[in-house]
Amino acid sequence: MKEKKNGKRKVMFIASFLLLLIVGICFLFIPLFKNLKFGLDLQGGFEVLYRAQSIDGSKMTREKLMATYKTLSKRIDSLGVSEPEIILEGNDKIRVKLAGVSNPEEARNQLSTVATLSFRNSSDELLMTSDVLKAGGAKISQDASGNPAVLLSVKDKDKFYEVTNKVKDYGDNQNLIVIWLDFNEMMDSYEKEKSLCGSSGSRCLSAASVSEGFASDVIIQGNFTEEEVSNLVDLINSGSLPSKLTEISSSTVGASFGDQTLEKTLLAGIIGVVAIMILLIFVYHFAGFISSISMILYTFLVFLVFWVVGGVLTLPGIAALVLGIGMAVDSNVITFARIKEELYQGKSLTYAFKEGTKSSFSAILDSNLTTLIVAVIMFIFGESSIKGFATMLIITVLVTMFTMVFLTRILLKLFVHSNYFHDKLNLFIHVLKKDIPDVSKNEKVIKVPFSKVNFLKHGNLCVMISLIILFLGAVFFGFRGLNLGIDYQAGTDITISTQSKVSQKQINQDLKKLKLKKSSLSLSNDSIDILVSNVLDGNRVEEVSNYFEKEYDAKVNIGVVSNVVARELVKNAFYAVCIALLGIILYVSVRFKFSYALSGVVALVHDVLFVFSLFIIFHLEISSMFIAALLAIIGYSINDTIVSFDRIRENLFKIDGKKLTKDKLMEVCNRSVQETFTRTLYTSITTILPVFVLIFLGSKEILTFNLAMLFGLIVGTYSSIFIATYLFLKLESKNIGKRKKVKRIYTDEFEEKRIKGINC
Repeated sequence: MKEKKNGKRKVMFIASFLLLLIVGICFLFIPLFKNLKFGLDLQGGFEVLYRAQSIDGSKMTREKLMATYKTLSKRIDSLGVSEPEIILEGNDKIRVKLAGVSNPEEARNQLSTVATLSFRNSSDELLMTSDVLKAGGAKISQDASGNPAVLLSVKDKDKFYEVTNKVKDYGDNQNLIVIWLDFNEMMDSYEKEKSLCGSSGSRCLSAASVSEGFASDVIIQGNFTEEEVSNLVDLINSGSLPSKLTEISSSTVGASFGDQTLEKTLLAGIIGVVAIMILLIFVYHFAGFISSISMILYTFLVFLVFWVVGGVLTLPGIAALVLGIGMAVDSNVITFARIKEELYQGKSLTYAFKEGTKSSFSAILDSNLTTLIVAVIMFIFGESSIKGFATMLIITVLVTMFTMVFLTRILLKLFVHSNYFHDKLNLFIHVLKKDIPDVSKNEKVIKVPFSKVNFLKHGNLCVMISLIILFLGAVFFGFRGLNLGIDYQAGTDITISTQSKVSQKQINQDLKKLKLKKSSLSLSNDSIDILVSNVLDGNRVEEVSNYFEKEYDAKVNIGVVSNVVARELVKNAFYAVCIALLGIILYVSVRFKFSYALSGVVALVHDVLFVFSLFIIFHLEISSMFIAALLAIIGYSINDTIVSFDRIRENLFKIDGKKLTKDKLMEVCNRSVQETFTRTLYTSITTILPVFVLIFLGSKEILTFNLAMLFGLIVGTYSSIFIATYLFLKLESKNIGKRKKVKRIYTDEFEEKRIKGINC
């Protein structure tokens, strides 16, 4: 009696602590979320993708691109953008994202102007241009005292001598050569800048005194640090070898448009999380409540890590977070299912908890690591929104292992060892007393969920259904092709957000007046989506945007993409998928065996083609977000498949390999699916729930992503049961009964043959 009373006190103390923890996290979460950096799609702003080319026609190397990058960074500072993103793509492309910019044209002009290096005297008169220097001629060096300095390689030595010889004779300490980057005659002067010259944020790079004429390379010396010299070299080289920036694509998002999107997506995310918590508590009672607390902490930690690494939160990032929550819950579902199995065998709660957590760990580890492999590959090969999605997915996987595995287990262990729940199993984890056998009376297991269902009986039928869907996808593709989004074809995507009533006829007349060729047109209650085949330049973007803003009192979002972007996106997506499949094959082959790996990868390819076929049949748009969803589907699908394979492997270890028959193998595979089906069902529901909410309540900008995820989650669950396991069964069945080759050993020694009755 005393032990129960102490156990109850312990439970009350821990529960009170957990409630305080939740309140504390909620208070911390609000300021943390406000300090996060939001992307263009959530805050509004301007994005542009440039191709960088050397003006002198030489090859654009990574070093030259970095010099251009530093110049752009310096230019962005003057725009007052606090959190710019400048992303180098390949060896000749630069993507610039400026969230919060209200004047896209000013930003475009400021960014694309060629960097100009000039040499002037103290009165700001032009003495020389960068033409006197060799291309990329600035190098890190040292002065006579060994201090960091800049070495300038002079190309036109006659001109350089003529100028320096003249400057040396200036009196009154005016014998200076001042090096400027992008000198503005209306704003800049040495008199105003001399105290700042050489410092960060000043276009005045250096002011050197000249005591004699030079006809050779020269050194700029001063009280420079190594970092300052390195930065000065990059800036001078960017001026002496300026890059020509050609705009490939651009996108403008209105701030109010972004705010509306953020509110919708966050609301959908919160509802999705609450729905998962309700389901967990309904299915697993107190254990589900503990899991819900871990999920709240998990969400907070994901945002915290994302903030620490300086991540920029975008729509795909939020979608990855909500999806990650569903996948994280899977770790608890696997553990809870194992604990319940042990309880159904008549074990005590303490023993069931110990064995359940131990046996579930390998499946959790393998499933999360395979998802991590896919996420890392997405990060390496993806661009823009795909890379953002991958960053969030990597963080969610790592945080899952801490919160949903270790933290949940520690909390549950405290309650289990309090002995308060040892006779309250229904309250603790929803196990009824009537379903627990009395081991002392030699009672057998009473409850085995889905024990009468033969999941593999109709394997051939499932394969036929899949082949029919894939065939229909191929037929529809042959007749009408793909419905490619703006990311995969040259053109301009125009989104008009307005409360005005607009007819299709009016829009067609507007497009005719603007001389734009329509590819597609979609009208809804508050927005109009137009895709035109024209690739608009900066001036035309401004013209079209201003026209629709005035005509319909609207907020206009314009995205421009060239064929260059389409080719790069397709190539990167293809590489990412192929390398992800290879990585999964290698990992699963090492952790399991090749037959598991081959079956799992074939099932993954099936899932990708199946979702592709559904998008083709229903003529849904295929965009870069669709590719992000496909890669996420690969991660989720292998996650699901690994759990089934882990149980098959465990059950096969219990059988003597010599006694294994085809019928026995099928029995083991089917029983493994039966034992994991409850977990598969609940995991699929918890993952699909937030996706459903995002589809109905979230922003339409990620509708393609959410539909692809919905199809993928359903197909992934279906394939892990009916395709992957069935393929493994077929592959392993062929190895049964095959005698292993006996290696012959040859020797020079003779062995006496023994014959009964003669020599023995």
